[in-house]
This record gives sequence, structure tokens and C-alpha cells, in this order.
Amino acid sequence: MEVLYKSTRGNGDTVTASQAILKGLSSDGGLFVPDSIPKLEVSLEDLSKMTYQEVAYEVMKLFLSDFTEDELKHCINSAYDSKFDTEEIAPIVKAEGAYYLELFHGSTIAFKDMALSILPHLLTTAAKKNQVKNEIVILTATSGDTGKAAMAGFADVPGTRIIVFYPKNGVSPIQEKQMVTQKGSNTYVVGITGNFDDAQTAVKNIFNDKEMAAELNEAGFQFSSANSINIGRLVPQIVYYVYAYVTLLKNGEIQAGEQINVDVPTGNFGNILAAFYAKCMGLPIAKLICASNDNKVLYDFFTTGTYDRKRDFILTSSPSMDILISSNLERLIYRLAGEDGAKNREFMKELTGEGSYTISEDMKKELADFYGNYATEAEVAATISKIYSDTGYVIDTHTGVAATVYNKYKQDTNDTTKTVIASTASPFKFTRNVMNAIDAEKYASWSDFELVDELSKIANVTVPNAIEEIRSAKVLHDLVVDAKDMPATVKKLLK
Repeated sequence: MEVLYKSTRGNGDTVTASQAILKGLSSDGGLFVPDSIPKLEVSLEDLSKMTYQEVAYEVMKLFLSDFTEDELKHCINSAYDSKFDTEEIAPIVKAEGAYYLELFHGSTIAFKDMALSILPHLLTTAAKKNQVKNEIVILTATSGDTGKAAMAGFADVPGTRIIVFYPKNGVSPIQEKQMVTQKGSNTYVVGITGNFDDAQTAVKNIFNDKEMAAELNEAGFQFSSANSINIGRLVPQIVYYVYAYVTLLKNGEIQAGEQINVDVPTGNFGNILAAFYAKCMGLPIAKLICASNDNKVLYDFFTTGTYDRKRDFILTSSPSMDILISSNLERLIYRLAGEDGAKNREFMKELTGEGSYTISEDMKKELADFYGNYATEAEVAATISKIYSDTGYVIDTHTGVAATVYNKYKQDTNDTTKTVIASTASPFKFTRNVMNAIDAEKYASWSDFELVDELSKIANVTVPNAIEEIRSAKVLHDLVVDAKDMPATVKKLLK
């Protein structure tokens, strides 16, 4: 059965999967969603005998139904190869009574690699399928990880260019170094004097600027997105939740059909939405635990039914979650609104104009699958320290948010359901915060790379190649602009 895609803002047009991937965002400013969520066609027992690549095919073929078997398998096998430093692609580690799904074994040591390793292949295949002659310009805002992972995926891919905007003072030193040292004749990295929401809003406005689109088309370019607003980012993320479940099944940790909980550190809502889609496909997931940091806009939403971005933006040690406008939540709101585009459009208009919206009581009841909570900076540090001292296992700050919220969930509910925690980044990406959590006094005066070597020693883990290669890498990108100047900067970079 062919799955088509429609806009959350309800302009009525439907497009194929490849067209949705190429466009990134619908022409009415909405996000593309499948017209129906397909059910898994292969039993969980059969999936448990498959490799990551084989599971990926069984899941993705259902959503990307206009890709041929050869096209999709080529994309999957090109993405999930030796650039991952473990054979399983997404291994699971049991610690402190939870199952940590390690999503950071790709080339930039963050979960974004899981989708951004395959997106360039999906996009270039989609361009060929749709006879696109223009050069595709990937335009992306990043809160730290998407930018590097997208550039690593698209660097020197023929027929593409990639421009990444990031908040100059809102990412970790390692994240920034990874981005500004990125090679590739088609890559551009620009810092902005603002926060991630400023960058993301400006990128969305550029996408919706019809005059600019016409100007670019005239010059032989067209925009697409590598952010999780692109359905080509979201679909590959569903795969690892299915894979996690069947891995637990294969390892005898659960029985077929037994329900699990999934706990996700959440900023832009894409990663937890992928888990929700996996549940809708028939994966036995009970609760979706949405873990926020001090920017607890999602916790407040799940508690009150009001989404309110009118608050101070807080810089934390988990910068990929420092977000006040969770773009992918729109996909869930659309579903809660009974797939009523006009109703959803009204909510989004209120968010843009007044800074908040409140869903109805009936819609609130539909959120029963979700549990929201948040973790303070002190709580995250204490959790990282405790897990290390109890088990020797070291987690990063984002995973620390999720682990803290999981403890709160257990206290609130007494639920003993087995739980998978999405471990979204390597601790090496946030070394200083992680080492300070373990022993702030001891490591206060150490340099970033001294801390890297010490982390390797205490965690008994080899320093990832992604860190080794930036020790002495040359800075290649040093442009910084105001958020308001982003459209002009795009034109300038594309000449």
C-alpha cells in the first residue's frame, strides 16, 4: 500500500515520500505527515533474527513506498556501514536497572548520525526519481549535533550544498570545534548572535519566502532541510526503537509482546515522536517518557495542556535540548486534533503571534501515552556521578537528563516495566560537564583534551575517532552574523 504525505496545516495536497523528502517543508509552512501509519508486516520474532540493516529495510519500506527495493537497500547499506564503530550500529547496555540504547556510534558521536547518515542517500535518490535539475541546498539550524552530522553526511555529495547555522555561544566547545573544522567544498558553517530558536525560526522563514525561492530557482538552486522537520530524518529514527525491542527479545530480556517503556531526552520532539510512530506501528510500547532539562516547555505542556514559549531561555549542559519551540510537536498536535489542518493551523498561529496555545480537554486525554518531567543541572550531575560510581558506566549530559527523569517516573508511578533509555550522545562530546559531574574539584583546571584522555581511562573506552580528528584540526569556518542577516548570508554564500 502506498503511503502518501500531507501537510499538518491542511492545504489538501498529497505528495509521495520522495517529494516530501525533497521539499522538507510543505508550501503552506506545515510539516509532512504520513496519510496513515503502516503496521509492521514481519513478526517481532522474525525481526529479532535480522541485522540492523535488515530491520531498517522492513520498517522504512512501509513509509518510503515510492522507493524501489534496490534504491532503498542501496541507501541503507551506504549509510549503516564501517563509519559506525560497533557492528550492531545501536548496541544496548544494561545499567542501574535500565537499558541504554547507545545511538552515538556514528561518525559524529551523536544520535543524529542514525538518520543523517542515510538522508543524503535518500535525498539524492529522491532528486533522481523526480528529475530535479537544480542543485539542492540543505539549510539547517542546529542546537549542536544536527549541524555536524548533516555536514558529515553531505560533505562533497555531488549536486548538494549545505549551510548550517548554530548559536555561537550555545554549544559545547567540542560541538563547535567539530563544526568549524568541517571539510568539504560544499559545506558552510555560520555562527549566529542568538539562540537556537532564533536560528530555527529564521530557517523556517527562509523556507516560506516565495520570492527568495524564485530567486534561487532562477540561479539553479532549491532548498531542502536536514532538520527533523524533514520526514527523511524522522523515518530512519523509527528503526532503532524497533531494533531495540527485538534486540531485547533476542537476548531473552523480554518475551514477545511484552510491553516496554521508552525514555527520551527531548528538545525538538523528533526523537520521541519516532518512538510514538513505532508504537502506532504495533511495537509494544507502554509509556513514552519525555525528559526535559531546565527549558521545561514540554514538561509544562504535558502537565497543563498549554504550550508556552514565553519564558527565559536557559543555557544548560545539555545544549541539544535548549529549545523553546519544539517543531515536531506540531505533528503530534495535528494527530490529537483529529488530523484537522485548520484547527492545527490555528494553534500554530497562536504560538507565533501570542507565544502560546492551549489544547482542549479531549486532546489532553489523548496524551495518556506520554509522561513528562524535567531535570535540573544539579540533578543531572548527581545522576551521572551515581551511575559512574555504582557501575563504572559513563553517560553524557543529555542521557543524564533522561536517567534523572526515569528515576522520577519510577517514584511517581511505581511502574516496574522494563525501560529503554535513548542514550543520544557520547560522553566524549560533553567531556568537561561529564568529568565535572564525576569530580569537579579534581578536574577544574584540566584542558579539554586532558579530560578526554582521562575519560577514556576511567570509562575504559577508546577515544572516538570523531574526537581524535579535531585535536589539531584547522578552523575552516569563522563567520558570525545576526539572526536577522541569515537570508542575506545564504544569498552571499551561494553567490
